[in-house]
Amino acid sequence: MSEVLETSPSRYDTITHVDELIRAIDAQNCTPGWVARPQPLMWPAPRSKFVPVHWRYAEIRPALLAAGRVIGTDLAERRNFVLRNPIEGNDFATTRTLVGAYQSILPGERARSHRHSSHALRVIIESQGSYSVVNGKRHPMETGDIVLTPGNHWHGHGHDGDAQAFWFDCLDLPLVHLLEPMKAEDHPEQWEQNAEQVDHSPMRIEWADTERRLAATDAGEGGDAFFGKTVDVTSALMPTITIKVHHWAAGWQGKAYRRHANAIYVVLRGCGVSAVGDERFSWSFGDVFVAPLGVRVAHAAHDDAVLVALTDEGLMAFCGYDALEACE
Repeated sequence: MSEVLETSPSRYDTITHVDELIRAIDAQNCTPGWVARPQPLMWPAPRSKFVPVHWRYAEIRPALLAAGRVIGTDLAERRNFVLRNPIEGNDFATTRTLVGAYQSILPGERARSHRHSSHALRVIIESQGSYSVVNGKRHPMETGDIVLTPGNHWHGHGHDGDAQAFWFDCLDLPLVHLLEPMKAEDHPEQWEQNAEQVDHSPMRIEWADTERRLAATDAGEGGDAFFGKTVDVTSALMPTITIKVHHWAAGWQGKAYRRHANAIYVVLRGCGVSAVGDERFSWSFGDVFVAPLGVRVAHAAHDDAVLVALTDEGLMAFCGYDALEACE
């Protein structure tokens, strides 16, 4: 059974012009769908406000060394430099959904445990003797490893080695800010006590295993002409961040493509060049570069190269938005 709302006299009865109607409805926190806007509600092709950017590890590593000298973990719980995409109004995000940062820890230091809603991971660039504690399990963080800390997992880091360690952090923090389920807290004891030592953990993607998987992968599997030899190490515990490792032999050239997903690339080995939109990035060990959604991308390796791609393609696919297309 439907109800019929009785129409009573209102202020809208005397309106004779569309501009009057727009002003009147604005008082009800409504906006007409037909008016022109600085940013339209829809547009013909995917695009991102974020821009292609390249950060050189050789330039940032000295700053991390300096940070090790001038600031301790008592003042900076995580000694890191956030990679901010240089677009107007952006304070910290690297892409629309992901943020990256270079982080460092000194021998003998410990970064106290905390947890938060956002999923996080670490790509270990240089480390011998550092470790991570995740939900009571302590495991190594060695060069080439990828270490996971899913959302709401307690995690802290330490270093028993002799040389400063460096890694790249990636979190889905911009996405969490957008969706607003953020929650963060420090561990009540500052550190997870009596952590169990484990060498192999679901939270640690070991470099030796990644190398073996890459060696066993045919060039056409998991990557085709756009991405070369690829292994997917995405964790079901962190569905918003797709993690893939690419191996490009010296001289490899990939086909140009556009993807409806945002990507951060971390270079673990080798050197090469990637054309990203109107930019051309000559990358090498430790570098990071960004390929925003919808831009033309083409990769090529000069030397034998391994890169980690951190993307939101799984999230985009879940939403029905992901697409990959070849382009000239």
